[in-house]
Amino acid sequence: MTVISICNHKGGSGKTTATIHIAAALSLVGYKVLVIDLDPQGFLTRMVGIDEPKKPEHSSWALFDMDAHFSRLAIQKLKSFDFLPSSTALTKKMNDLGKSTDVFWVREVLYDNDQYDFVLLDSSSAVTVYTLNSLVASHYAIIPVVPEYLPVKGAEQTFQSCKLVRQKLNPELNAPYFLMTQVDGRKKGHEKYLNYLNQEYPGCVLSAQIRTCPELANEVREGETIFQTNMKAKGAQDFARLIDELLQIMDKKEKQAAVDLMLGGKWKSLAEMMIN
Repeated sequence: MTVISICNHKGGSGKTTATIHIAAALSLVGYKVLVIDLDPQGFLTRMVGIDEPKKPEHSSWALFDMDAHFSRLAIQKLKSFDFLPSSTALTKKMNDLGKSTDVFWVREVLYDNDQYDFVLLDSSSAVTVYTLNSLVASHYAIIPVVPEYLPVKGAEQTFQSCKLVRQKLNPELNAPYFLMTQVDGRKKGHEKYLNYLNQEYPGCVLSAQIRTCPELANEVREGETIFQTNMKAKGAQDFARLIDELLQIMDKKEKQAAVDLMLGGKWKSLAEMMIN
């Protein structure tokens, strides 16, 4: 199981959209994927068209219960991936999570799981105990960032938070990666900030970029993403390239071999499969 945090301390970075479509693309390749919404405001939950559970224990709130166990989570099955929604009860629960050990709740529950290949964690933009739980539980962190001044500054702060968690709390967390989102090739400033991040954080900026795409902003009912609605949209193509790059980074050779057998020939990347 590989756990990935999608995080940025600055809002409006495309974090929620990235979480959904990374999960959908991984599922399309053949992985079993679980997405967990750790944001008390529940933007991700609403975007996939799910109402807030009437009982907090049917949400990600259950991860922080004394009797928490993976088998008791009220996971919902969507078309592209499985999902654990958020609850506004997380806001009140935060007041009870003040001990230093309270950053390990999610890690302890997730590591009882052998059902999923990937777990994606989406937390709020602010630095909270839920953000820290997400990073402490993760192997990788992806920082979506719009190539503009304030978003880049927020992304840099997030990078430092990931670095600190890696040093102090979770040595299994790899160096985080910046994912450029809402990229507009007509804007010279976008290229400037891309060059800046590549210069300041060499090797930590993903080559794949997510360009502006109206279809990506649509509500994702029951996990039906752009891959089902418009496979040829540039947003779908961009996320396909992103997944190919991430799998190479994670060295998922066993999945490449499995896809090779399915296709009856040379392994093809997700992007190549979509084009063909």
